[in-house]
Amino acid sequence: MKKDERKIRILGKGITALALKERFPNALLYDETDFNTYDKGSDELTIVSPGIPPYNKMVLESRNLISDYDLFFDKMPFSVWISGTNGKTTTTQMCQELLKDLDSVCGGNIGIPLSLLDENKRIWILETSSFTLHYTKIAKPNIYILLPISEDHITWHGSFEEYTKSKLKPLELMNENDIAIVPDKFKEYKTNAHLITYKNSEDLCNYFGFDKSRINFKEPFLLDAILAMCTRKIIIDEVNYDLINSFKIDKHKVEEFRDKKNRLWIDDSKATNVDATINALVPYKNKKIHLILGGDDKGANLEPLFQNINSMDILVYAIGTNSDRIISYCKSYSIKYFECNYLNIAVEKMDINMGNDSIGILSPAAASLDQFKSYAHRGDEFKKFVNNLR
Repeated sequence: MKKDERKIRILGKGITALALKERFPNALLYDETDFNTYDKGSDELTIVSPGIPPYNKMVLESRNLISDYDLFFDKMPFSVWISGTNGKTTTTQMCQELLKDLDSVCGGNIGIPLSLLDENKRIWILETSSFTLHYTKIAKPNIYILLPISEDHITWHGSFEEYTKSKLKPLELMNENDIAIVPDKFKEYKTNAHLITYKNSEDLCNYFGFDKSRINFKEPFLLDAILAMCTRKIIIDEVNYDLINSFKIDKHKVEEFRDKKNRLWIDDSKATNVDATINALVPYKNKKIHLILGGDDKGANLEPLFQNINSMDILVYAIGTNSDRIISYCKSYSIKYFECNYLNIAVEKMDINMGNDSIGILSPAAASLDQFKSYAHRGDEFKKFVNNLR
């Protein structure tokens, strides 16, 4: 990695900022503890760490703000950006599996920070957050993959409309040589890119000529796999079913396991928003479901979830800081619930209530930091509690 001696300013001191400091040793890092030393009138190039919201004092009192994507755009090779509410990480990882023989590397919002990616690689595959897109002004992908959008990060963006605007921003920056694959609801969005739209997995299979029966994934991962396959089809006009089928899904994503009584449990702790939980329940909709919900819902509208599960044979076990909201919606939709507050209590109650043909699933539709270190910690604890059942 070649060091850059330019002097830049960076707002934030997290992972993105520290990676930039490694690349730019002369960079000055600021957070709110030392912002009083910051020259607010300077036009010096200033990069915003993606976790800092637009209403933050440092952002409001700065000029010439850009994202790290903008900073490296002139060095960026052919790039595939992947965004959306759910499935970004899996789709990015699947793309890397399918394109690694074409000399690709993946990073951005996962894995390697963008500033430390190998510029000699032929393809960059970037998981791209709405936070980064909000601050991006000039950078654009060659291929943009947008998964479905639902309410998320409302506290950060201020509204679902602003969140959606960030997700669609690449379309405004792309040119006629670029390709964007986006949900059908955005088919009228103005862009110079070649726009391909889809309502579901079937649409994409029909458009690209994929045989869905040869893809060994079920929803929600089927859509991720097909979108990843689209990138290889676009770049080298090839379909490789063996390669996509060799991919292994990460832990805590609709991860099935069984207890000592051979009952089926599912660790879907990665489901940190409503849409993720709705999608996770699709394969089990005809089963008796015992569902753990709750945590930090980040201000999202939860009602679509309860509208969706209202028709299912389901019992809800409420945990976390938004337990009261979960219970209120359960009452409104006449869904049977148990007020548990904590994960271990929920598992104990489920153990009593579950039959041999029931499904026990942790798919909380909320972030984990109210009671856990991370969604992975939450998932690990869930599996531990289940495995300790007698």
